[in-house]
Amino acid sequence: MELMDRITINPNVMVGKPVIKGTRITVQLIVKLLANGVTEDEILSDYYPELVKEDIKAALLYATESLNYGDVTLV
Repeated sequence: MELMDRITINPNVMVGKPVIKGTRITVQLIVKLLANGVTEDEILSDYYPELVKEDIKAALLYATESLNYGDVTLV
C-alpha cells in the first residue's frame, strides 16, 4: 500500500476533512499533535494505538503535498 492510499476524504466523515483510512482521525490532528511536541511514539501508544507509523508518515506527506497546491494564509 502506498502512503497516500492511507488517507481518504469522504464528505460524510469529519465534514470531508482528510482522515486516516478507516478512522475519524484527521490529518490536521496528527500534524497538530506533532507540531505541539507530541512524539510519534506517544501518538501511537498514548493517543491512537490503532494507528501505525505509516499512518503518521502518510498524514505528513499529505499535508506537505497539499501545500504545493494551495495558498497558505497566516493570520
